[in-house]
Amino acid sequence: MSFEKLNLDERLLKAVEACGFETPTPIQAKAIPIILEGGDVMGSAQTGTGKTAAFVLPILHQLITRKPVKKSVGPRCLVVAPTRELAQQVEKDATAFSKFIKFTQGSVVGGVSYGPQLQILKRPLDLLIATPGRLLDHMGQGRIDFSRLEFLVLDEADRMLDMGFIGDIRKIVAAVPEKRQTLLFSATLEGPVLRMAQTILKDPESIQLTTNQKSHDQIDQRIHWADDVSHKHNLLAHYVQTEDVSQAVIFTSTKRGADELVLQLNRKGQQAAVLHGDLRMTARKKTMDEMHHGKIKLLVATDIAARGLDFKNISHVFNFDLPNTAEDYIHRIGRTGRASACGTAISLVCRKDWDYLVSIERLTGSKLKRDLIPGLEPRSKEPKTRSTLGNAGRSWKPRRRGVPRRRVR
Repeated sequence: MSFEKLNLDERLLKAVEACGFETPTPIQAKAIPIILEGGDVMGSAQTGTGKTAAFVLPILHQLITRKPVKKSVGPRCLVVAPTRELAQQVEKDATAFSKFIKFTQGSVVGGVSYGPQLQILKRPLDLLIATPGRLLDHMGQGRIDFSRLEFLVLDEADRMLDMGFIGDIRKIVAAVPEKRQTLLFSATLEGPVLRMAQTILKDPESIQLTTNQKSHDQIDQRIHWADDVSHKHNLLAHYVQTEDVSQAVIFTSTKRGADELVLQLNRKGQQAAVLHGDLRMTARKKTMDEMHHGKIKLLVATDIAARGLDFKNISHVFNFDLPNTAEDYIHRIGRTGRASACGTAISLVCRKDWDYLVSIERLTGSKLKRDLIPGLEPRSKEPKTRSTLGNAGRSWKPRRRGVPRRRVR
């Protein structure tokens, strides 16, 4: 299928071509026709598959082909994203795709001054991109007029729930017009996300192109057993110095750990920068711009960078620390191997990471490949457990009172 067959406005097709896109991705091919017809959508897809374009393009088409429902201030479309970085990514894509049309947009996110945002909210907007906390701040002060809103998009809904924004989302949904088109995108469509979607969407079409068990076949995943943090530093240094690393994201579990790792890498002459929630917005934006332009080779980050950030030249992802939740492992390694490209994900695992590794292998249903580097072999061995795959592939019979539980194989 080509973009021309999706019946998008010619000016949007021209912008798509200028961005270098030739054919729509599966999520775009499935979502765009439904959104153009005015239907609600809840969709899930692997990171790096063009999800943002899947809702930005059809919304732009409708914005430029029909008149606003009301002549007033405020946005016609509201996109809510969990983090500033994700909001910036949506804003960047919307700017690229609206290159040849008359279009106004703005963002209200935390970490920046209120002044420019107040000016944005005083005028009519086609698109407003917001993070939940700052949006609610403005709503509480009566600064936002939703009377002409036609579209509501909840991007990375599962992440917003993980971050505790469920109450905020419900307040936002209650404040916008009931007559609207609602789109919800998430890494998974199950559990709390599915229940939330069912309450705020009207007869939605469900598009599921991935699950939590996505194997990322295009990514070479392997782990190294490490004795301690010092051993991890040596393993990381080996890969950074010897492998063909164009750019890499290195994940740590804490902000302090990220700061310390950057200092060590810089002392060794590496081009490394840090990205975490304690940085000011200007510093975070500067770091991301330098990554996009190839000025930084190694980005050390906490999980704030696990979703939504799209750096095209990421050849490697290193888990210096494994994440606390297995699902975050999937999103972390998804920073490489994007859009069907090949990538490498290397996890450095010591005893404190063991339970997290067990959870990851249980979620993915496969054992990650173990690797050794001559001269950097660990002195210790992995813990001996019954199975790193836990109870995968097995089930339990219900237990009657007083009867021992028996495993069914």
